[in-house]
Amino acid sequence: MSRRRENFRMVGKLAVISAGMFAFGYVLIPIYKHICEVTGINILSLSERQVPGNGVAGRDVKLPANTQVDTSRTITVEFDANARGPWDFKPARSSIQVHPGELATVMYEFQNVQNRRMAAQAIPSYAPRQAAAHFNKLECFCFSQYTLEPGEKKEWPVAFVVDPRLPKDVTTITLSYTFFEVGGKTPAAPATVSAAPRAPAEAGS
Repeated sequence: MSRRRENFRMVGKLAVISAGMFAFGYVLIPIYKHICEVTGINILSLSERQVPGNGVAGRDVKLPANTQVDTSRTITVEFDANARGPWDFKPARSSIQVHPGELATVMYEFQNVQNRRMAAQAIPSYAPRQAAAHFNKLECFCFSQYTLEPGEKKEWPVAFVVDPRLPKDVTTITLSYTFFEVGGKTPAAPATVSAAPRAPAEAGS
């Protein structure tokens, strides 16, 4: 009898732990977003909180008045995409070259390959780590939830500026996104990858 009581207690403890883990995963994104806003890391602009199409994008994005382009430096920005679930998710270009202070835009392509409506969102990460504070996104789909119908395709922009104060030894930045279904298990941000020097990529604005 005592063993059965102990088993019930153990099941109860496990249920509480599971509920706590679920609750933590549910609030992880709002917490992370709040931390970003407080610390200024991975800065989210107003347009990032809007549904794509409601904000300005691409060349229509306005640069801060005090931004100056450093034409003496060229930074290679690489784009990575990770899908957690039945999505076709990829950048339109694998990399571009920009000058610090220069506005650049890359499109990301999405497709729901399931035969049901699905909602999802994305989490970004950067490599090297110190580049995060110097990578300013002026338009982005990250941290907002989007719904795609069965087979529906979308293209959403990421407009950004690399801060001229980026350390001189950083010549390559990797922007990585993990795109996952809302309601499923929230994944961790993509593991930081080594931003080793690579062959020059196609230049872009």
